[in-house]
Amino acid sequence: MKKSILITGCSTGIGLYCALKLNASGYQVIATARKEEDVQALQAQGLESFVLDLASSESIHAGVERTLALTNGRLDALFNNGAYGQPGAVEDLSRDVLRAQFETNLFGWVELTNAIIPIMRQQKQGRIVMNSSVLGLVAMKYRGAYNASKFALEGITDTYRLELSGSGIGVSLIEPGPIVSDFRKNALRAFQANIDIESSVHTKVYKSVLSRLASTDEDSTPFTLTPEAVYHVLLHALESERPRPRYYVTKATYLLGYLKRILPTRWMDTVLKEASKKENR
Repeated sequence: MKKSILITGCSTGIGLYCALKLNASGYQVIATARKEEDVQALQAQGLESFVLDLASSESIHAGVERTLALTNGRLDALFNNGAYGQPGAVEDLSRDVLRAQFETNLFGWVELTNAIIPIMRQQKQGRIVMNSSVLGLVAMKYRGAYNASKFALEGITDTYRLELSGSGIGVSLIEPGPIVSDFRKNALRAFQANIDIESSVHTKVYKSVLSRLASTDEDSTPFTLTPEAVYHVLLHALESERPRPRYYVTKATYLLGYLKRILPTRWMDTVLKEASKKENR
């Protein structure tokens, strides 16, 4: 019998690549996306797909019901991946903008996961994999909303792992650094829609941020890898008898994770500020 997996955020990048690869390797993949046109594109590539909007409780619970109808009431794995980045200095984030970041990047993930856990408990087995970020380990300037959502995700996933110990459900975090995707393009839209660039004390830096986000040369970012790097660790998290609690992906994550462990906070702040300066030149 095929193993089944529900994946969110499959329109592009990591979600799309992993959905196609897992489907080709014999999994029953339920590949979801937020927009109907993306769902149609996924279906055209041979994937079972429907709309699942992580900012909508109604969409989440309808998606779970539809998934179980397709998988005969079972689900072997959940890969939470759908997310976006909201750029901007924290002082320029409204409460509504911050809430929207958490609705998609955290609250929706938790609501979906909580709806799946009883199914996996009944089966006495399952795998839950959360796609976090290097920015769940360290914070960088002008990414406060995204940093906070991923820091919170790390904490809640660690809690899931402790609370689900002994249930047969494995819980893992994947922590990628830069991966080739449409993340930058989506961040640009969120930046332009939600940040008053001209009225901010950060206007000068924001103009550099705009230039960086608008650049199509994402491969030039140091340590950038393709989504294949995430797929390899996802497969381990899904199939290993002892899935790891955390999977680092890209040299950037290994380096910053190591430095955070050994450096005093002020020294680490200096490293991160210098990294931000280089990125926004």
